[in-house]
Amino acid sequence: MRIALISRWNATCGVSLHAELVARELMERGHSVVVFAPDLESAGRWWHHKVVREDEQFVRRVYKELSPSGEEGSLDVERVLAERFDVLVVESYEKLPYGDVCALVESLKDRGVPSVAVVHEGLKEDIGYDLNLFDRVVVFDSRYRKEVVTGVDEEKVVEIPYPCLPPVGRKRRFAEGGRIVFASFGRQPPEEYEDFFRVLRRVRKEYPQILYRIVRSGEPLHVKESWVVQESRVLDPKGIYELLGTSDIHLLPKGDTEKVVVSSTFCQTVGSLCPVVSRRSRFFETLDTGGLSPIALYSNREDLEALIHRLIEKEDFRNRLIQNMRSYAEKNSVKVVADRFEDLLNSVLVEYL
Repeated sequence: MRIALISRWNATCGVSLHAELVARELMERGHSVVVFAPDLESAGRWWHHKVVREDEQFVRRVYKELSPSGEEGSLDVERVLAERFDVLVVESYEKLPYGDVCALVESLKDRGVPSVAVVHEGLKEDIGYDLNLFDRVVVFDSRYRKEVVTGVDEEKVVEIPYPCLPPVGRKRRFAEGGRIVFASFGRQPPEEYEDFFRVLRRVRKEYPQILYRIVRSGEPLHVKESWVVQESRVLDPKGIYELLGTSDIHLLPKGDTEKVVVSSTFCQTVGSLCPVVSRRSRFFETLDTGGLSPIALYSNREDLEALIHRLIEKEDFRNRLIQNMRSYAEKNSVKVVADRFEDLLNSVLVEYL
């Protein structure tokens, strides 16, 4: 297939990661992909968008995102139509120039080219076009059906989970070298780290060998303690796995939201098999499955403190969590998800024959 993709690309956000994981796997299988991405100036105005690598030859920067002040974006529709492709995939998110994307989808339909939307928006009100324009609408789980894509023809909606990087062999033994190493990375707001600092200060009274490594893709946190080591750099997937492969516990800072969301960071890191700890929120509500959960969740600081003690002291608890992580990463691996997308794209192409 010749696949066109509208999406963020080579950036530190869940939209970009989803597009890259699926598209790169499809390219490995012999399909060709052309990517229509936002220009770096407009995308860079959003705090969570950071470029991690140079663009490949198949990337075209052809649209402007909606600005933080609400200024409408735009898409060079003619430039997209000048390319040859069999099917269009739109990674749909709330900063897209919806009007121009809608015009493009309608033009392609007239030319006999089908289109598929992958819904990242977490509220129905955030979506700026009628999703019924698309031949298929992909959602990550049943919550999107119930809350976000209501009104879309039911036969068009397909559930395909967010893909995970594959599990790797874990070489580090827990607390190897006499250090219990906690790690975080990314660009989350500083206040989302506060639970971790408060609790680790208390736990260190019993375990002074705790070290907390933080790699920030933005400004460093205002913390000056000898057991906290910070770096400022943007990590690609290889760098993330290297960080977590030399750590004992991954502290994932997340606030809560009323929107339907999945954690792309969790999906990106679960295959590292470094136990993940985060606050219970909508990001993880589909994972909160008791003994089979691939993530350790807490509700308050007292809960977090008890959870960290349990991870440090109970090897069987750590091992069970790691096994759950492995199972989740395998079940939702990028290869499994790409199989689903490959079948989906083939099915819509058949309908246009």
